[in-house]
Amino acid sequence: MSIDRTAFLRVCNPSTTINCADPEQGKFYVDFSSVREGQGVEEMADYIASFSDEFSCQLFTGHIGCGKSTELLRLKTLLEKENFHTVYFGADHVLEIGDVNISDILLATAHQVIGSLEPVGIDPQPKDKFNILKEGMMKVIKEVGIPIGAGLSINIFNLIGKWFEGAKVRPENHHHLRGFSEPHTPTILEAINNELLKPAIESLAQKGKKGLVVIVDNLDRVQNVVKVGKAQHEYLFFDRGEQLKLNCHIIYTVPFELRYQDARLRQRFPSGCSVLPMIPVMHRDNSENQAGMELMRQMALARAFPNNDAAYRNEHVTEVFDRRETLDRLCRISGGHVRDFLILLNTCIRKQKTLPISAETLENVIRESRNNQTRGVSDEEWQVLKQVRKDKKIHKTDLFQDLMRRMFIFEYQDRDGFYADVNPLLAESREIESR
Repeated sequence: MSIDRTAFLRVCNPSTTINCADPEQGKFYVDFSSVREGQGVEEMADYIASFSDEFSCQLFTGHIGCGKSTELLRLKTLLEKENFHTVYFGADHVLEIGDVNISDILLATAHQVIGSLEPVGIDPQPKDKFNILKEGMMKVIKEVGIPIGAGLSINIFNLIGKWFEGAKVRPENHHHLRGFSEPHTPTILEAINNELLKPAIESLAQKGKKGLVVIVDNLDRVQNVVKVGKAQHEYLFFDRGEQLKLNCHIIYTVPFELRYQDARLRQRFPSGCSVLPMIPVMHRDNSENQAGMELMRQMALARAFPNNDAAYRNEHVTEVFDRRETLDRLCRISGGHVRDFLILLNTCIRKQKTLPISAETLENVIRESRNNQTRGVSDEEWQVLKQVRKDKKIHKTDLFQDLMRRMFIFEYQDRDGFYADVNPLLAESREIESR
């Protein structure tokens, strides 16, 4: 069976999230839970199912690009099988992720919930508080000149949609709109809880649904800017975290560095923060993690042979790579980071016009990627990387966290707890060897 190179290239797109609810996409999914040692989405689903008649707010984090969105979409599928009405959306698709406030998150959530109810035959009828907001929002929208559109039904759903469209057009619009919405956060919160969520859950119950779950993805991408004298993520989840709790089950992704302030985080969110660890291809002692390596191999081979089992794929490795060692080299150099793995694989396919991928092509791609990364490392940062490579310890310093945010350091988990290691691309550099 020959592999369609174009189709293979397309399914190795690092920007694509697998949705297991789609039978075709589900063929590409690899379950890494057996080697990750972390709290999986199954536990989050069990928690919600066990307290279906209550409200919960859970936080979820992990390195950007480690597979959180794929797991959260799988969580959505699991919850829907348990008969929950589940709403999933990426915050970065709606909001200006570099400058986010609580009112933005609340309005975006309301918009997504309302939009999800119409297809199941529920027509929310917001009243008192929403009507107050509607009048004020209409006034501000007219002030900044956002076109409503002739013949458009001016309900709260359409109005919030126009609100966010206008905010994306010009930054000054965003600040002007927020000048109205942020002081009205308590009203927005009351309107969502009492005029939207409460009647929606009652209507869903009449249709046999156990409850409503909202999954807000990609809030972990909020930029590390100062807001009201604090880093934006601390301002949102510590100072204003109480206002993120709604009268439904809700899950937010949060920046990875917040997990290092777990005690403080639990003051706002008693359940703490679930972590999706990296996929270990090496053990803490630098020996190969055979189970992790095998699953990483399958991530490439499942995309090449989606209709075949693991045994078949392993027998046909040389149709994709010139030899098995080339695939193993790719797995190790990725450090078990899903997106980095796919970026390297995708680049190899693009650079080499025919399959199988050669070791020479892979080494050229690795060298190019390493050169791009090492340009951005300072002398002080090299010293930190060298120390982490030696002791594998997690350091709670701003510099260490910045290096993690930039994917220069990865965090893993085994039965002894969490540990850190240098991104293998940098670990092989001359700079770290000579320092």
